[in-house]
Amino acid sequence: MTDQETAPAPANSAPADGNPVAPAVADARTAADVVTPELVTRLTRGLTGSSTTAGHTPFTGEKLADLPEASPEDVAEAFVRAREAQRRWARRPVRERAAVLLRFHDLVLARQQEVLDLIQLETGKARLHAHEEVQAVVLAARHYGRKAPSYLRRKGHTGVVPTLTKVTELRHPRGVVGQIVPWNYPLELSVGDALPAFVAGNAVVMKPDTETALTALWARDLLIEAGLPREVWQVVLGEGPVVGPAVVAHADYVSFTGSTRTGREVAQSAAARLVGCSLELGGKNAMLVLADADLDRAAQGAVRGCFASGGQLCISIERLLVHESVAEDFVERFAARTRAMRLGSALAYGADMGSLVGARQLQTVSAHVDDAVAQGAKVVTGGRARPDIGPLFYEPTILDGVRAPMTVCTEETFGPVVSIYRFGDEEEAVALANDTPYGLNASVWTKDARRGRAVAARLRTGTVNVNESYAAAYGSVRAPMGGMGDSGLGRRHGSEGIWKYTEPQTVAVQRLMPLAPSFGMSDEKYAAFMTRSLRAMKALRLK
Repeated sequence: MTDQETAPAPANSAPADGNPVAPAVADARTAADVVTPELVTRLTRGLTGSSTTAGHTPFTGEKLADLPEASPEDVAEAFVRAREAQRRWARRPVRERAAVLLRFHDLVLARQQEVLDLIQLETGKARLHAHEEVQAVVLAARHYGRKAPSYLRRKGHTGVVPTLTKVTELRHPRGVVGQIVPWNYPLELSVGDALPAFVAGNAVVMKPDTETALTALWARDLLIEAGLPREVWQVVLGEGPVVGPAVVAHADYVSFTGSTRTGREVAQSAAARLVGCSLELGGKNAMLVLADADLDRAAQGAVRGCFASGGQLCISIERLLVHESVAEDFVERFAARTRAMRLGSALAYGADMGSLVGARQLQTVSAHVDDAVAQGAKVVTGGRARPDIGPLFYEPTILDGVRAPMTVCTEETFGPVVSIYRFGDEEEAVALANDTPYGLNASVWTKDARRGRAVAARLRTGTVNVNESYAAAYGSVRAPMGGMGDSGLGRRHGSEGIWKYTEPQTVAVQRLMPLAPSFGMSDEKYAAFMTRSLRAMKALRLK
């Protein structure tokens, strides 16, 4: 995970006079006004740890709170508590469990200002981008609160011999889910992923990133208020290389969101224990601007798609593929909107982009841009750190002339940097978009919706948005969301998002006669009888 210590500003990072990216108005409230000792005590009640670690705010680098750091032994004890609680929780009717999610939905909306402050302070993102997490969580809570009973209900299937074989499919909880959560979306990627696990009857032992743990702990506190038994959701904090493997070592199923490198290690550890896992990993997502696109809409969509949460979003856009006939016009419009963006750290609406989350992110972003420029890429706008606003701020940046072997061409930057590429026809555009081992999200812009859907179907990504950057597909929680290739395994949302937390069981009841020679039949006569029966079932279109 990312090192969250405050990074020293590069020596050449001070903005030049007349820099078009302006700071937003500051807010008078401080971190101390929000993260009070009373809040920390309430949120950490029941957490165990043999030592402490600290969380910091990217806005200033100041410490937010001291938090208990778990040992592998503490993690093992958390699983013991979770298993005992899970057995009781799973015995509750599914509609009773679902009602907890619906109450949580209402509580989040009523108390959203509290968590918006925490998200901003822990991640450095702008308030509007923090609100996207609120939206995503309540959408998931409402969906699974309403649909879980139908997803989990007993289902009858046609048996091998209709009328003689009665088949029922059951869905059992897996037990205790181990969940490892990154820092970039600490509300949505913590409780948002845990909700379907809970309503399916599981307990969860979660390891959030320490630097954004207060947000996850706030969500846990609110879900307990909504009716979730406290022991059903255990939280363990600490260093990733220590606590993360301990979580995987005890879990009945693993849910991981993070880097592709770490995801491979998680998958190997889960496979060694023969437990399942779902992984949402990295991306190098492309946005395709076709020749007939509405360029103003596309430029505005690119601002959202490239710079939401400072580009620290797995499904954000890092490659802009633009038809050569409209490229200059599009880049001009996109650059103008980017230059007009306001950077800020206010705990209020108004900033268009916030800070990077940690020193490692700032170093990666700076290194990618500097490497590209050194090899001949052009900075259209941005390209500088902004220590005048805060220690980890970096301007939204557009690069042109990017090509291999520039690092930014192929590696995920995970910051507010996007590269422009030109194409001549749709075949070339699709080939460029698919020329990556990743396959998480893509965006297609065109005035012809049918054409957009046709291009989308040829892209090797788990989600594609037509005339939107990422929110349309991600927010449509009835449909699956996840990655192909190096972007991961499994899906969140929809039926797949809850079924992954269950073990399906088939119960078949055979009536009247067995599936074997009977009533004095010889083996030969039984085989002939079954042959006639199989042909008849095909003729009757039985499935």
